[in-house]
Amino acid sequence: MSITRKVAAAVSGVAWIVIGGLAQAADPPIRIATIEPLSGPPAAVGKWWTNQAQFAVDRLNAGGGVLGRKVELVPFDSKSSPAEALIALKAATDQGIRFVFGTAGSHVAIALSEAITKHNARNPDARVLFLNYGGVAPELTNEQCSFWHFRFEANGDQKVVGLLQQVLASKNVRKAYLLNQDYAYGQAVRKLLRELLAQRRLDIEIVGDDLIQLQKAKDFAPYVAKIRASGADTVITSVWGSDLILLMRASHDSRLGARFYTLNAHFIGTPTAIGEAGAERLVNVNAWHPNVSDGKLQPYYLEFKGKYRQEWNHLPMKAAVEMWARAIESTKSTDAIKIAQALETTRYDAGSGTMWIRADDHQIMQPLYAAVFTKVGPGVKYDAEGTGFGWKTEGRVDAEETVLPHRCKMERPR
Repeated sequence: MSITRKVAAAVSGVAWIVIGGLAQAADPPIRIATIEPLSGPPAAVGKWWTNQAQFAVDRLNAGGGVLGRKVELVPFDSKSSPAEALIALKAATDQGIRFVFGTAGSHVAIALSEAITKHNARNPDARVLFLNYGGVAPELTNEQCSFWHFRFEANGDQKVVGLLQQVLASKNVRKAYLLNQDYAYGQAVRKLLRELLAQRRLDIEIVGDDLIQLQKAKDFAPYVAKIRASGADTVITSVWGSDLILLMRASHDSRLGARFYTLNAHFIGTPTAIGEAGAERLVNVNAWHPNVSDGKLQPYYLEFKGKYRQEWNHLPMKAAVEMWARAIESTKSTDAIKIAQALETTRYDAGSGTMWIRADDHQIMQPLYAAVFTKVGPGVKYDAEGTGFGWKTEGRVDAEETVLPHRCKMERPR
């Protein structure tokens, strides 16, 4: 080959490399939707969770994205309403988005799961996956399970079991007051609490049992008065968001001495509302907290806190985004069925220990921590929301201990 031809061939080769590189750079981002309450009373939680999902996506993109493509998060407002969430879902699917992440409120999560299952039956060429990191009603991975739904947060039953381990270990619990919100999640927690207390601690008397409207009450002083009048030494509650904040403020104002066991006291704004009133008498169960002794996730926590000036403590967002990305990378595909099948066999450590999705019901199995709210000191390096108080590990539930029986009869696509 002449020198001229060699030069021409080399130039041609470089041109194809440049063109190929431009084509790859022009690949559109892989878009995911988050459907969260971005207005109304639960908006603080919805915006906070959206920030945590965005942070996980940003970290993913900083590492090169997925399949060499960037990931774009597109937020939608559910307004904490199933009807509004379905409008948001329609808007997302109309835009060609095939991955839905969320959501605060099991009532919204149930509506989304049902709608996505129906959508996929009607639109086999445009199937959608629902990666749920917030809705924890047990039926989502039991009677209402769906192949298209994956839950990356412990369900209500798993959390109750973790919480009751701490209640049952305390010899000071004699009279318990149950307070939950009147919707799928709160009702399920209430039912299981009554069953497990009857089975394991007959000496604990249930002296009160209230279901309250979700995010409707403005004054919790009447509930605190009922708790005081009942003589309860312990309150077991799954309320979250503004309801829990108002409950703790009313408890503080009335100097109620009962110890609170809860599943959602780590939610944004709640530690500030609790303050000193919760010291040594508030226990919470969560997948992680900033003072876990191994320190693996503290850098992640501090980076998020520095960027958003908010606490980061909801591990399911990180797990959902990272396990989803791993499934895409392993299948080299964005096809919903292939990703779902990959997720069913994924074992992953998002920073708290090995977790996995049970293929039979698409429920994650992961470690849980019970932590008591206490003053900064031994075991509490990082406080919550600048209060001077933070979470100190009181107990740990291994992932294997969260494996509970299920009632899912999953229909798989053919």
